[in-house]
Amino acid sequence: MSTNNSEHLHLFCSSGSLRQILTAFFFFLWQVDRTEVIRTCINPIFSKLFTVDFYFEEVQRLRFEVHDISSNHNGLKDADFLGGMECTLGQIVSQRKLSKSLLKHGNTAGKSSITVIAEELSGNDDYVELSFSARKLDDKDFFSKSDPFLEIFRMNDDATQQLVHRTEVVMNNLNPAWKSFKVSVNSLCSGDEDRRLKCIVWDWDSNGKHDFIGEFSSTFKEMRGAMEGRQVQWECINPKYRAKKKSYKNSGIVILNQCKIHKMHSFLDYIMGGCQIQFTVAIDFTASNGDPRNSCSLHYIHPYQPNEYLKALVAVGEICQDYDSDKMFPAFGFGARIPPEYKVGIQGVVEAYQSCLPKLQLYGPTNIAPIIQKVAQSASEETNTKEASQYFILLILTDGVITDMADTREAIVHASHLPMSVIIVGIGNADFSDMQMLDGDDGILRSPKGEPVLRDIVQFVPFRNFKHASPAALAKSVLAEVPNQVVDYYNGKGIKPKCMSEYESSRTLAP
Repeated sequence: MSTNNSEHLHLFCSSGSLRQILTAFFFFLWQVDRTEVIRTCINPIFSKLFTVDFYFEEVQRLRFEVHDISSNHNGLKDADFLGGMECTLGQIVSQRKLSKSLLKHGNTAGKSSITVIAEELSGNDDYVELSFSARKLDDKDFFSKSDPFLEIFRMNDDATQQLVHRTEVVMNNLNPAWKSFKVSVNSLCSGDEDRRLKCIVWDWDSNGKHDFIGEFSSTFKEMRGAMEGRQVQWECINPKYRAKKKSYKNSGIVILNQCKIHKMHSFLDYIMGGCQIQFTVAIDFTASNGDPRNSCSLHYIHPYQPNEYLKALVAVGEICQDYDSDKMFPAFGFGARIPPEYKVGIQGVVEAYQSCLPKLQLYGPTNIAPIIQKVAQSASEETNTKEASQYFILLILTDGVITDMADTREAIVHASHLPMSVIIVGIGNADFSDMQMLDGDDGILRSPKGEPVLRDIVQFVPFRNFKHASPAALAKSVLAEVPNQVVDYYNGKGIKPKCMSEYESSRTLAP
């Protein structure tokens, strides 16, 4: 399980209707940094960039403060506090540009506001597809022709070399055409198009003592010349032959027939391009939870302590709500007869849960396939748009082993083809060992008919593993894989983020 899915962001600040000598401070639980001082300006645009690590699975609370620094510039000691703004990094990312009023002491809003803009500071995660061939290679074998293969090495800054790719061997052929292959741009050249690449052609021998045919050097920039139907060629040189023979020209010609770049978009590309996270929660109301009026019930509402259902709901939902603009969350119950309710915000779902408990007669069985199928229906309709508009996350909170395992496996396999992830949190002390198979971490989940999942979309955790941990630890565990699941789905379908032309024009790329 990955728990370090960070992406780097730049934050830009500007402010309006302020006084004259200004500086802004950025807090991330502690003071992180401050902007430069701008003098005699009531609408400053600060040039200072704040670089932060973004984690989807965490609520990253931020505070920005603006101060009027005295002309003596004695720091905050003599500065006037003009206002502050609090938000989460998720709110900035999902909107790309967040504007809020600056609140003074006592949370009173004046006429001043602050605007924070986020953009991704990213490396190059693209892949390149290369297709090589050669002609008139030297013949190294007495009774047959050479069996050539090609190796490509990246030359590192410390003068060492790293093997990037080795082609297959083409037997008995002086004019081989090797199979095309894909390699990440980072692996090929560490994101540096001018980094030297060393390419060596060998004649394969069964004893492992391969014969050197020749070599040449290139760069990724040069290889890009083979895009759009063009070719790039290199003379394959054997330095010993060149030194000994005046008439020596080369040991063959190596040809790059195709160089095709495959764009790999990041999670932030999709979110900042306008993709919404549609969050749905389903709560187990089967009789095994116990009578909600009894203090031993898993649904018991304690006046001072939230039960495990509420803790899990708030921990996960508080993060997901930042990525849904309308914050209308479908809330389902299973094991009791209640219609789905659409509530505003996680607090609305909490209130709906608390208000419906006295009216319910808990029953059974613990069937979750219908819930998965219901959300999958909405996700299926989303696929018709051919856009990265909505990705669905279903949170299922249940107290026991499900009773429709076969149907659930079938539903998950179907959902793995859709823009959808499923999070299951086991509440209480039941034996959840059978639920682990749905996660797919220990093997590929298959339907009863043997069809495998297209993607791993399920994350299961027992709440008891986090009973003495903070809610943030639970959220981090169950949501850490979501960014990769989103990226895998859309990249696998070849679907680009929305509004990419506008987004990419402002995107900062690492050198």
